[in-house]
Amino acid sequence: MSDAITHYRQPRELTVDELACVLGMLDHVISADALAEMERCARAVTVDDLVAIAYALDTTPAVLLAHIPIDMPEPEGPLATGLPSDVDQAELRAWLEGRAALDRQSRLSWWKERVDRLRVLTAHHEEQLQGAYAELRELGDLVDQEADGSPVRRLQWRIQDGEHALNQTEVALALTEYRLDNPRKAPGS
Repeated sequence: MSDAITHYRQPRELTVDELACVLGMLDHVISADALAEMERCARAVTVDDLVAIAYALDTTPAVLLAHIPIDMPEPEGPLATGLPSDVDQAELRAWLEGRAALDRQSRLSWWKERVDRLRVLTAHHEEQLQGAYAELRELGDLVDQEADGSPVRRLQWRIQDGEHALNQTEVALALTEYRLDNPRKAPGS
């Protein structure tokens, strides 16, 4: 929660004092000091705090609960107390939002659907990238003459972005397929 509050507060350009003021206007008084302690993991966040903070930050409690810091090391145990140790952020968010269940069969179905979606996304990125490569080939000599020209530069950026998106999707697909083929046994199963 500590990182989630900071993560959603800062892009809205709210200081801790301003967020405390907004919460006060919503009749949920939390001092700026208490918010700062929450952001430092020095104070627990109650369910009432969670709901009010989510509303004030124009998000949902589920989004705040499912937030995982980008620099968080791979957890040694479950992301949340009482959950199977192999539940990842996307699956946790789907469960918190009521879009997934965590029994074994539901989890396998969820992962199979995720593989299918990633395969479609990979095909889409591949098609877009091939189209950009074809467009670049059609420009031919223009590329050599105007390598710094605006249309050529935009096309090069589009190719670079496409290669990155395709790479990210292929990695996600490979990890998801591996996970589907090698499920961990949940405690008690």
